Amino acid sequence: MAGAARFRIMGLDPAPFRHLYGLDAGALARHGVERHVVTACPGFPDRVELRDGVPGETMLLLNFEHQPAATPYRARHAIFVREGANEPALFEDVLPEVIRIRPISLRAFDADGRMVDAELADGTALEPIIAAMFGKPEIAYLHAHYAKRGCFAARIDRP
Repeated sequence: MAGAARFRIMGLDPAPFRHLYGLDAGALARHGVERHVVTACPGFPDRVELRDGVPGETMLLLNFEHQPAATPYRARHAIFVREGANEPALFEDVLPEVIRIRPISLRAFDADGRMVDAELADGTALEPIIAAMFGKPEIAYLHAHYAKRGCFAARIDRP
């Protein structure tokens, strides 16, 4: 895409979730986690591999702090992680399909973790919005959220 700002989207580090893989339902419940078997695709977006789960795979539904900044914008919400996911996906200058196929709330933050801009758009229309946001020097990074349920989808950074 000529003239557009470059960006990078990386899946979450799986390390904080690995201790949950394979636990029985009781142990998961003690961690506040639920196991779900994927029944339809799309429908269960994994935050490590940045893809929708396929029917039959298991996903862990858990609460995750995606915005740890010590500001009023500090936030956590439910996310899915594919049980067994071991490598975070990396996308450069392209949106993963899991984001492209959904309406997205794009939130822009400054270096201190304060939200300074936001847009709502169909995933297919995000690239020019990302470029415009990264064209503002005060914007340090972006968060994409699935607009329908408000869940954190991924962080978008400058390379």
